[in-house]
Amino acid sequence: MAALLLVMSDFLDPRGGPEQRGDFRVSPTFFLALVVGGFLIGTVGHVIKSRTVVAIGIGMIFLATIFIPIALGISR
Repeated sequence: MAALLLVMSDFLDPRGGPEQRGDFRVSPTFFLALVVGGFLIGTVGHVIKSRTVVAIGIGMIFLATIFIPIALGISR
Protein backbone atom coordinates (compact mmCIF):
# COMPACT_ATOMS: atom_id res chain seq x y z
CA MET A 1 0.00 0.00 0.00
CA ALA A 2 2.80 2.41 0.87
CA ALA A 3 4.55 1.64 -2.41
CA LEU A 4 1.38 2.53 -4.31
CA LEU A 5 1.09 5.86 -2.48
CA LEU A 6 4.72 6.59 -3.23
CA VAL A 7 4.20 5.95 -6.93
CA MET A 8 1.00 8.03 -6.99
CA SER A 9 2.47 10.93 -5.01
CA ASP A 10 3.46 12.77 -8.19
CA PHE A 11 -0.16 12.73 -9.32
CA LEU A 12 -1.64 13.78 -5.96
CA ASP A 13 0.02 17.22 -5.93
CA PRO A 14 -2.46 19.67 -7.52
CA ARG A 15 0.37 22.01 -8.53
CA GLY A 16 2.17 19.21 -10.38
CA GLY A 17 -0.18 18.97 -13.34
CA PRO A 18 0.69 19.72 -16.95
CA GLU A 19 1.28 23.29 -18.03
CA GLN A 20 -1.35 24.97 -20.16
CA ARG A 21 -0.07 25.69 -23.64
CA GLY A 22 -1.45 26.07 -27.09
CA ASP A 23 -3.99 28.49 -28.42
CA PHE A 24 -7.34 26.82 -27.84
CA ARG A 25 -9.41 29.99 -27.99
CA VAL A 26 -12.91 28.61 -28.33
CA SER A 27 -15.38 29.63 -25.67
CA PRO A 28 -16.66 26.69 -23.60
CA THR A 29 -20.11 28.32 -23.64
CA PHE A 30 -20.68 26.93 -27.13
CA PHE A 31 -19.92 23.37 -25.99
CA LEU A 32 -22.07 23.67 -22.87
CA ALA A 33 -25.00 25.02 -24.87
CA LEU A 34 -24.64 22.16 -27.36
CA VAL A 35 -24.58 19.55 -24.57
CA VAL A 36 -27.57 21.04 -22.76
CA GLY A 37 -29.46 21.36 -26.03
CA GLY A 38 -28.66 17.75 -26.86
CA PHE A 39 -29.99 16.56 -23.52
CA LEU A 40 -33.15 18.62 -23.92
CA ILE A 41 -33.78 17.37 -27.45
CA GLY A 42 -33.08 13.78 -26.38
CA THR A 43 -35.53 14.13 -23.49
CA VAL A 44 -38.21 15.50 -25.79
CA GLY A 45 -37.53 12.59 -28.15
CA HIS A 46 -38.10 10.12 -25.32
CA VAL A 47 -41.32 11.88 -24.29
CA ILE A 48 -42.74 11.81 -27.81
CA LYS A 49 -41.22 8.36 -28.46
CA SER A 50 -39.30 9.41 -31.57
CA ARG A 51 -36.06 7.55 -32.17
CA THR A 52 -34.97 10.13 -34.73
CA VAL A 53 -35.23 13.00 -32.26
CA VAL A 54 -33.40 10.97 -29.59
CA ALA A 55 -30.64 10.20 -32.10
CA ILE A 56 -30.30 13.90 -32.95
CA GLY A 57 -29.94 14.73 -29.25
CA ILE A 58 -27.30 12.03 -28.77
CA GLY A 59 -25.48 13.26 -31.87
CA MET A 60 -25.38 16.80 -30.48
CA ILE A 61 -23.89 15.52 -27.22
CA PHE A 62 -21.21 13.54 -29.09
CA LEU A 63 -20.40 16.58 -31.23
CA ALA A 64 -19.92 18.79 -28.19
CA THR A 65 -17.90 16.33 -26.13
CA ILE A 66 -15.84 14.39 -28.66
CA PHE A 67 -15.85 15.34 -32.31
CA ILE A 68 -15.62 19.14 -32.34
CA PRO A 69 -12.86 19.37 -29.67
CA ILE A 70 -10.81 16.72 -31.51
CA ALA A 71 -11.29 18.47 -34.84
CA LEU A 72 -10.27 21.81 -33.33
CA GLY A 73 -7.23 20.25 -31.67
CA ILE A 74 -6.09 18.61 -34.91
CA SER A 75 -6.65 21.71 -37.04
CA ARG A 76 -4.49 23.94 -34.82
